Amino acid sequence: MTLTKDEMAALVARDIAPGSFVNLGIGQPTTVADHLDAGSGVVLHTENGMLGMGPAATGDAVDHDLTNAGKVPVTELPGAAYFHHADSFAMMRGGHLDVCVLGAFQVSAAGDLANWHTGAPDAIPAVGGAMDLAIGAKQVLVMMTLFAKDGSPKLVPACTYPLTGLGCVDRVYTDLAVFDITPDGVRVRETFGITTDELAARLDVDITE
Repeated sequence: MTLTKDEMAALVARDIAPGSFVNLGIGQPTTVADHLDAGSGVVLHTENGMLGMGPAATGDAVDHDLTNAGKVPVTELPGAAYFHHADSFAMMRGGHLDVCVLGAFQVSAAGDLANWHTGAPDAIPAVGGAMDLAIGAKQVLVMMTLFAKDGSPKLVPACTYPLTGLGCVDRVYTDLAVFDITPDGVRVRETFGITTDELAARLDVDITE
């Protein structure tokens, strides 16, 4: 049984250390905000200029002037602060974020990240702040499905898509397993509805437990 996107987000939220300063990338990673323990002390940063972002806004709480970088309405927590876009990127580039959570098209066994362009002629490039986050955050976590729609693995020996960052990914959360990217190779932390041997048979990457 594969994990849903919400179940993947809950796993990521579980593993973020209390008190961390965290950026959640556009798309699937933003759902992590909905699963953080209110007492964890985790402070969410969004590159459009906010610290202290809360979960997604719903119902009467929706304010379209209060959004994350993906233009999704969000809430603010007590003590939230706002600042210029340039200051926000200075935080990202200056090593002030403990964790960032990003989506990906591919992650290599060496921790290289490709998440802004597939290289297809009709694809729309979407760099955003991904390059700044991938290099600036102290820990880079990736959320993605393990296999693309055509069945090809997204955890690969070497990325074939344009790179976002080299050797920057620390851990990969997927619908079938969680992987650590280590100097000694790719290690399986957890599996969901599949064995490590079954995973190994479907991947071109050497994995260990």
